[in-house]
Amino acid sequence: MDVSVWAWAAVIGGLLVVLAVDLWIVDRGEPREFTMRQAGFWVGFYVGLAILFGIGLFVVEGADKAGEFLAGYLTEYSLSVDNLFVFYIIMGRFAVPKLYQHKVLLVGVLMALVMRGVFILVGAAALERFSWLFYVFGAFLLYTAINMIRGHDQEEFKENLLLRVVRRVFPTTDGFVGSKVTTRINGRRMVTPMLIVMVAIGTTDLLFALDSIPAIFGLTQEAFIVFTANAFALMGLRQLYFLLGGLLQRLVYISYGLSFILGFIGVKLIMDALHDSDVSWAPQVPIWVSLSVIGVTMVVTTVASLIKAKRDKRAGDATAPAEVSQG
Repeated sequence: MDVSVWAWAAVIGGLLVVLAVDLWIVDRGEPREFTMRQAGFWVGFYVGLAILFGIGLFVVEGADKAGEFLAGYLTEYSLSVDNLFVFYIIMGRFAVPKLYQHKVLLVGVLMALVMRGVFILVGAAALERFSWLFYVFGAFLLYTAINMIRGHDQEEFKENLLLRVVRRVFPTTDGFVGSKVTTRINGRRMVTPMLIVMVAIGTTDLLFALDSIPAIFGLTQEAFIVFTANAFALMGLRQLYFLLGGLLQRLVYISYGLSFILGFIGVKLIMDALHDSDVSWAPQVPIWVSLSVIGVTMVVTTVASLIKAKRDKRAGDATAPAEVSQG
């Protein structure tokens, strides 16, 4: 797939325009809480953009590349649900007012998008030069999948090195100053907790990319598709945060689904590498199979989680009167 500089510039420019409009809408007038209706509209808008991009890719490059994009997009969007759990922890830890949470997520995700872009370019160049890295990526995804099943990935938020450096280098105010990231107090320029939270969101997302980017490289080795799939998934992540809300706590089986997807892609990555090395017994998994596995897995685990949550609620309602009467 030969992508011109102009195509890269057009896509990146278009994404920046959409994000700029989004930021303008957030910043205009008095700060307001992000409603469920707004969240639903923007989630649909960004998902629609991704679908339109996939259709455009189908017209220009054919079904295979479009399938790779959609599979990568679904994988990144599914894995981003895990990010949301940690984002809730970060927002709670720093006590970010709901009025400003959307701006925090927008700027934090923009930082993550830039850092992921660098990560993707480096990863694509490394894979092109060192083919044995496909085995490393595959093994790493299998290891991550096993840890996710064991629950080792569900750890609380921990401050990373960059966040600690920002705290030490820049004087920080005790509390938020509206939505400002910097302010002047007694003639001294200081940063506010708003900047600290943005750095926390952006750098934490980059740590999650250590799992998700190797996963998408297992579906396609085209840097353009890897970047655009990541970009569209990240752009819709903020609205998904507000739309899901407390629903995240009910998705009890989601980690099993994500671990299965990572394990599947890990095996696929190793099989594809063996196939490219002319190992006769190693099959090459078609992209439509990957797309089907990812889609079905997420639907099944989500539906199963909601059914379990509904049954647990009914069981709790049934036992509540008995507990009260005993008191």
